[in-house]
Amino acid sequence: MKKHLYTLGLAVALLSGCSTSQTATQQRISAEEAPSHFAGTITAADLEKHLRILASDSLEGRETGERGQKMAAEYIANFFKANNITGPVSTGSNPYYQEFNLEKSTWGEGYVMVGQQKFSMGKDFFVLGASPFQTEQNTEVVFAGYGIDDPAYSDYTNLNVKDKVVVVFSGEPKKNDGNYLISGTDKMSTWTQDPRTKSAAATKKGAKAVFVITGNTDADFQQMTRRYAGMLTRPSIGFGSTPTEPRAALAYISPTLAANLLNVKPEQLTSYNSSVAKAGKSISSPYKVAANVKIKTERNRQPLPTENVLGYIEGTDLKDEVIVLSAHYDHEGIKDGKIYNGANDDGSGTVAIMEIGQAFAEAKKAGHGPRRSILILAVTGEEKGLLGSEYYTENPIFPLANTIADLNIDMIGRNDKQHEGNFNYIYVIGSDKLSSELHAISENANKTYVNMELDYTFNDPNDPNRFYYRSDHYNFAKHKIPVAFYFNGVHEDYHQPTDDVEKINFDAAQKVTRLVFHTAWDLANRDKRIVVDSNKK
Repeated sequence: MKKHLYTLGLAVALLSGCSTSQTATQQRISAEEAPSHFAGTITAADLEKHLRILASDSLEGRETGERGQKMAAEYIANFFKANNITGPVSTGSNPYYQEFNLEKSTWGEGYVMVGQQKFSMGKDFFVLGASPFQTEQNTEVVFAGYGIDDPAYSDYTNLNVKDKVVVVFSGEPKKNDGNYLISGTDKMSTWTQDPRTKSAAATKKGAKAVFVITGNTDADFQQMTRRYAGMLTRPSIGFGSTPTEPRAALAYISPTLAANLLNVKPEQLTSYNSSVAKAGKSISSPYKVAANVKIKTERNRQPLPTENVLGYIEGTDLKDEVIVLSAHYDHEGIKDGKIYNGANDDGSGTVAIMEIGQAFAEAKKAGHGPRRSILILAVTGEEKGLLGSEYYTENPIFPLANTIADLNIDMIGRNDKQHEGNFNYIYVIGSDKLSSELHAISENANKTYVNMELDYTFNDPNDPNRFYYRSDHYNFAKHKIPVAFYFNGVHEDYHQPTDDVEKINFDAAQKVTRLVFHTAWDLANRDKRIVVDSNKK
């Protein structure tokens, strides 16, 4: 890997120049010329200048909570300050930092005892995130169907799960005609797409953990959970649980463990799914659960301070309403002595939102400031489970009720195999799922100013890649805030130590960044905020 000989001191010195086109804002610019003029301050050269620092070896892969991530945070905050972009955080020592604690932990001993039979963590089950079973505990088990609590279908009606372990099936129920019960169509819902919805539902009901039955056979289970095996020996990062904010542990369990917990043979488990399909609604549990269950999933923990980096451009007459422009600036750090620089993932998105913030700041300086306020949100912990954006949406600096949209950028400097040799495209995901107006604005911005191919392949609710749920916009979408996600697809260097600056196409990144800027400009300056009129999955 080619070494970049940048230091943070050099990086700060480079910021003194800000944008290569900053002096152009001193000229008089008409309102009609303003969008194109300030989009023009976003250049491939500026994107490259910043990315060569953020994705250099000296930042050590920007691992969440580690030195390189904090160096990146300092660089981004200094950029905001140098460009007259305000730090909006009133608590803490730095107005650009939203500071919070994560938890770094490793697994110790883990098992489930059902009577005298012992099931091992890493073979029969995997726990994701925190665990409430530091020492061996006698545990009451309850079966809760699919673990769904939805207006259209609930497995929790008249069911007490407080302080218990809830055993549920993966996915969601279908009718005999093959359509899903919740949607009434062949489109699955978030109850299938995002397993966190089941742990969240269990948490609200007071459960200690939710065990999700995974696969129809143990061979299925091993295949479907193979990627979790390596996690047992590596430190993981998450929020953890606190006495005031308990989180139900989420575990994937094998059919054999599930059968022992429910006192049936593994091959009898699928009869429940058939019964629900026949009834067309949730049914009472047919199982007499095991009574003598003990669980231990030991977790060795230490606090891990980290920070989101925020830059704010205050609007004019509609300043109380906010458009968020987000990207994650963390990456994978160092593994086996190799630095994972994450130039595309998501250094490219990070420098894009920095340049968009600078363009809006220049517009404001020249008398063309946005009517609505702009929040540039560089989040931490995305690679660990969208943690930084989750923290922001649970602890917003500006009320979510006043947040009209999130435009999220994650990987925009490469192309995938489906677009080999073509850099004039970008996948757009989620733009129509909550607001038809946002989708139309995005389309119009592209047609008017950029003319890229907007590819909606991954917007399909049945897309097996589930990209809609895999980047930071999703934490805004969960709160019914319209989102659009800009993404170039997966390439051969994705999550590899070879994701380096030399492979970035900065002209392509410039076009996408300008597209997002124009979309944000329209959102910020239109008379009425966009409507939330859709509820697509």
